[in-house]
Amino acid sequence: MSLPELETPAVVVDADILERNVTRVALLARERGVALRPHVKTHKIPEIAALQLAAGAVGITVATIGEAEVFVEHGATDVFVAYPVWFTAARADRLRALLDRARVAVGVDSAEAAANAGRFLSGAGVEVLVEVDSGHHRSGVLPGDVVRVAEAARGAGLRVAGAFTFPGHAYGPDAAAPAAHHEREALATAGTALRSAGFQVAVLSGGSTPSLAATEDDGATEVRPGVYVFGDAQQWELGHCAADEIALTVLATVVSAHPDRVILDAGSKVLGADRAAWATGHGRLLDHPDARLTAISEHHATVVGTGLPGLGETVRVVPNHVCTVVNLVDEVLVVRDGKVEGRWSVAARGRNS
Repeated sequence: MSLPELETPAVVVDADILERNVTRVALLARERGVALRPHVKTHKIPEIAALQLAAGAVGITVATIGEAEVFVEHGATDVFVAYPVWFTAARADRLRALLDRARVAVGVDSAEAAANAGRFLSGAGVEVLVEVDSGHHRSGVLPGDVVRVAEAARGAGLRVAGAFTFPGHAYGPDAAAPAAHHEREALATAGTALRSAGFQVAVLSGGSTPSLAATEDDGATEVRPGVYVFGDAQQWELGHCAADEIALTVLATVVSAHPDRVILDAGSKVLGADRAAWATGHGRLLDHPDARLTAISEHHATVVGTGLPGLGETVRVVPNHVCTVVNLVDEVLVVRDGKVEGRWSVAARGRNS
């Protein structure tokens, strides 16, 4: 089938662009001398993780134990759960079940969480990375407090492998370079403090898609970008990807046309609802770069701009935040040269715990 023949809305991945993105970032990481551990919560698709690993990724990053379970089941052997997991007996049992097939590391960001993890996982072989706050002000301890958490983890019988951070404040206009610098300072401080306290620091992990190009060599030993495989309207608007690097779009049909706007058959239930304060719309049209989605409801999107498509035409919508879009569908259509060549199941969809 060709794209105009598809039922809409449909989530479509251009295989050629995807493969170029995977290769480009793998090469960038090698040139910068850092290991690449992509965050697979963006795509949740084992076939894409396989492409990333084949291109040189040292392992994968996940957000939840559920995601880890899916990707280990599909052959991943080195997994970092980049999240301050609060363990229960059930969660610990699930993690232990993975250890005969994969190396697994988890995040902690308090002495209490480290002690709690040790109650269930002491001696199991799970590695711990202490999360530090490099300016995003979400989870993570200040870099100067990293030793206190690491010592609690060591005292609880866990092996501390290093530290990690997420420079999430890079997601904004002109924010990538400062965020990358903050990341370097936080990881360097954390690494020095841990070594001075007698810890062997194997990993200082950072990185995000917007800050990746600005990552400084003497900070992180590995980077964890995710969105780069697909691109999205946020990255396009911020200048961190070009239109020809956007691999995932939502195919939609113009179902209503007016002199000042058109309406698409794709709303928040397939596009997601994320819109940053600085974003110029709820999404963009790949082939009409001056157009913007100015409003969305559950099954409608309002588009304004110049040179708008006509009634019945299909368009390729670039969603604002691609990670949420993938989690809304059971499968994506894989196209090459405008023809559908396969379907990939979003195998880790809904694995949020």
